[in-house]
Amino acid sequence: MDTRIALAVSALFHPLLMPTLLLGLLFFTAPDVLGVDVLTSTIRITLLGFVSMTTFVLPALGIYYLYRAGYVKSLHLDELADRRLPYFITTLIYIFATYFFSFSLPPLSEIAPEIGIILGSITVSIALVALISLYWKISAHSVGIGGMLGAVLGIVVKFNHTNLFYSLLALILLAGFLISARLKLNAHTPAQAVAGLLMGFCISLLTVWRFV
Repeated sequence: MDTRIALAVSALFHPLLMPTLLLGLLFFTAPDVLGVDVLTSTIRITLLGFVSMTTFVLPALGIYYLYRAGYVKSLHLDELADRRLPYFITTLIYIFATYFFSFSLPPLSEIAPEIGIILGSITVSIALVALISLYWKISAHSVGIGGMLGAVLGIVVKFNHTNLFYSLLALILLAGFLISARLKLNAHTPAQAVAGLLMGFCISLLTVWRFV
């Protein structure tokens, strides 16, 4: 894989974009599972905008501030020491996002509590990445794509959502491509990439199977 392609893939499928990508996929291919099938497409897009604001824009701005203030050396968070503070701040923002969608948007929280549940599982994954990053550089990209895989597989199996089958296949291919890109960039070892994939996958799959 060319280095430029690896960089592009890593940027396009940044871990902070995964919640928006996952919920966007589910909002329009499995809306009944999340309880948003009663909402118009315009309202779903608006909700997705709120998701993107709280799970991508705010954390990204926080990381950029840390970079400008000199707390981290690179926006890529290449070094283990650079990852700790950004991940803990991101965890706090994700906790807020989970609370916001679970309790602060009635009647949405009553109609579609599954949104908060999915965000909660993502928050758990981010928190674990933050804790592990105190000692080991686990791949956040792998955690993110693994989480998407686990959630979609759980919905396909639990709810027999066969219309998500091709999306699942695409995610499997994307997972392999994304992990290859991270390894090409020497951002992680194979162990760090596989560990991230398994952790994200298991947390999301168990969350969907048990709580959705």
